[in-house]
Amino acid sequence: MSATQQTWNGRWVADRAGISLLGSERLPELVGLALRAGNRRRAHLLVSNVLGKHVPQRPSVVHGAGLELGHRVRALLGDEAAARAVVLGYAETATGLGHSVADGLDAPYLHSTRRPVPGIAPLGGFEEEHSHATSHLLLPTDPELLSGGGPLVLVDDEFSTGRTVLNTIRELHARYPREHYVVVALVDLRSAADRHRLAETAAQLGVRLDLVATASGAVQLPEDVVQRAERLIADAVAGTDAAAAVGEAAAEPAPLVRVDLDWPAGLPDGGRHGFTPADRARLDAALPALAGQVAEALAGAPDAAGRGDGRVLVLGCEELMYAPLRLAGALDERLGGDRVRYSTTTRSPVLAVDDPGYAIRTRLAFPAHDFQGGGGADGGGVEGASPERYAYNVAPGADPARRFDAVVLVVDDVADTPALHRGERALLGQLRQVTDLVVLAVLPSHRPVPLHGPAFSSYRRDEVAWLLKDLSGVPLEAPTEEREEAVQSGGAHYAESLPVEYQPSPAYQELFQQALHGSARRIALAVGTVAETLLRERGPGLVLASLARAGTPVGILIRRWLAFAHGLDVPHYAVSIVRGRGIDQVALRYLADRHRAADVVFVDGWTGKGAITRELADALAVDALAGAGFDPALAVLADPGRCVRTYGTRDDFLIPSACLNSTVSGLVSRTVLRPGLIGPGDFHGAKHYRELAGSDVSAAFLDAVSGHFDAVRASAVLGAEQLAADPDRAPDWAGWAAVERISAAYGIDDVNLVKPGVGETTRVLLRRVPWRVLARRGVGADLDHVRLLAAQRGVEVEEVDELPYSCVGLIHPRYTRGATGASGRAVAGEGA
Repeated sequence: MSATQQTWNGRWVADRAGISLLGSERLPELVGLALRAGNRRRAHLLVSNVLGKHVPQRPSVVHGAGLELGHRVRALLGDEAAARAVVLGYAETATGLGHSVADGLDAPYLHSTRRPVPGIAPLGGFEEEHSHATSHLLLPTDPELLSGGGPLVLVDDEFSTGRTVLNTIRELHARYPREHYVVVALVDLRSAADRHRLAETAAQLGVRLDLVATASGAVQLPEDVVQRAERLIADAVAGTDAAAAVGEAAAEPAPLVRVDLDWPAGLPDGGRHGFTPADRARLDAALPALAGQVAEALAGAPDAAGRGDGRVLVLGCEELMYAPLRLAGALDERLGGDRVRYSTTTRSPVLAVDDPGYAIRTRLAFPAHDFQGGGGADGGGVEGASPERYAYNVAPGADPARRFDAVVLVVDDVADTPALHRGERALLGQLRQVTDLVVLAVLPSHRPVPLHGPAFSSYRRDEVAWLLKDLSGVPLEAPTEEREEAVQSGGAHYAESLPVEYQPSPAYQELFQQALHGSARRIALAVGTVAETLLRERGPGLVLASLARAGTPVGILIRRWLAFAHGLDVPHYAVSIVRGRGIDQVALRYLADRHRAADVVFVDGWTGKGAITRELADALAVDALAGAGFDPALAVLADPGRCVRTYGTRDDFLIPSACLNSTVSGLVSRTVLRPGLIGPGDFHGAKHYRELAGSDVSAAFLDAVSGHFDAVRASAVLGAEQLAADPDRAPDWAGWAAVERISAAYGIDDVNLVKPGVGETTRVLLRRVPWRVLARRGVGADLDHVRLLAAQRGVEVEEVDELPYSCVGLIHPRYTRGATGASGRAVAGEGA
């Protein structure tokens, strides 16, 4: 076919608007022309025959077009560079194409998205200037996905001016500089000026920039193209017969069958938050079974759809292009006979003209149903985005031969909203008027899943499910002094980094063993008292949610007690709470989806002044959670701060798990909450320190305590009875009052720098920059480990009278590196 010939999908626009499409031999086979509706920045639209967006096409052709480009990129890069490449696709039109390019290149993939997640800061973003909806967000779950130095491959359906690509490269290069970019498109339609601009930008940045395209050419536009297009649109709309444009409506709506796809747990539904080669392999393995589910639903279809000769359309949903495409391909293989076609819905408003020379023959317009909240009718919050969505060339129009016998609509569960089902113009209702069977296939939107030992933590799988994101491969540790200075200066929140894990000396390890031997029975009694109290007051349907990480060993011990004493198999999850940032709301939604919120009990190790107790209550009182039914009461082993109702004791005694960090807490770090690391819908993060397994005493601690359960069982039951009858059980917040007195006495303006109790004092000496330790006069062996740590760090231990705690740790106020402690020695020392 010559470059001057026009295909059936371009003649109508070319003749009437004076638009010419010229280029290489493959250009007319790839694209045709249509007119945009309501976009004065660009009157025409290139409609791809192989993209699977506006024109139904064989799935093998759509996937093959991307695979071909991916293979060409691999040949350009060579195997070594290709192994380090990352592919970035553009929403919404090129999300499936980018996925397919990544398949051909065998590379990780991410696509931009217009579906924001409230409260989550994007990793980046950029603008598409000619589009009807401009804002692109980058929301990778793995913040390191774009940080490597390998080539970045940017994929779009057409490369017209290059401005979108330039915006992207400038944005990303400022954060993640690299040497090589490759731009990939089905068609390259740049002008000479556009080519010069791109080359100039590459020279300014000092990078190599290559372009790979299937076809090239140019669009020639008359000067008055916008005015011509507006007149054509007005005339076409005025002369449209709505019934002819859609086709004859069915007398009765077609049957609707719902299929909840057996999507593999934890497999992303696409590249919105990242998609790896390992994810691709899992999807490949699952596709035959998924296609079997859809084929079974189609088998009950009336007429041709249920026989071996019916035409089937698999219809994706906006950005959700790749999963429906691969499903369509697997379904086509299963059904045989070249029966399956594929396309997707779109945000793009385009004129429909039922003429053989025009690309968009029919149009179904329906209310947006892909809601995310906070963004108006379209749920996206994107200025200029239409509240309507469209499905093109799905209805048969005036030609019955174009009718599909069945339509399989594939959506994720976020888009399966009432707007999809109800209302005169709802998409499902309109589809049921233009085909003989509609199958709604729903797959789960990608959500985080719990982590379990031994893959994450050294605890047994059944002991705890960690509602955390694994950040083990991310460098997060910083020297204690640097962290303290950043926190106190306001430059960073303490949860944005991790302290270097303290490695105890042999003398300190011996102290831990002595403390464990001396207190295991007392801890067992406190565990039993709390467990029996919870059972009396909350019933046997308990769900334990320990506050990671100090609360997690306590949660495991309570779970063990309930199994030992009552034969109960109680669910136990570890969730993150961060002072000043609240509790992990993604984790709470996970719990609320699977359990009755009123059954969830929050568990921690001990209280200090009660800051976390207040943080929990405040977090559960926010609008998003207030109606969920979670009880903000906290259960702890020791409550020296007198700020909870459910406790094992109010004595401030040493719980040996406070003596160490990860090596007594399943080898898990303190939790992390930092923008850019915790992606949309992610749990808070933490690390698994596998390399510390040789020092791990987590199981030894649990076994030592639970070994005393039988001996203290009767006392624990009695303790729960006494607690229920205790008139002084209500919190009086005496600990908080004591902290305020100490703050005033020592000239500390921030009560967060005063850490009361033996557990919190230990944390100060292990993680922070301590100023001094206040010890109640007369306290003996319970503070041996505190005295040892203080000596190692050159910190004064001041003995005082009438202290309501065994000890109090004071963090150095107004810390800057080089400040000195009370003893005159630098506060930075061994063991931080």
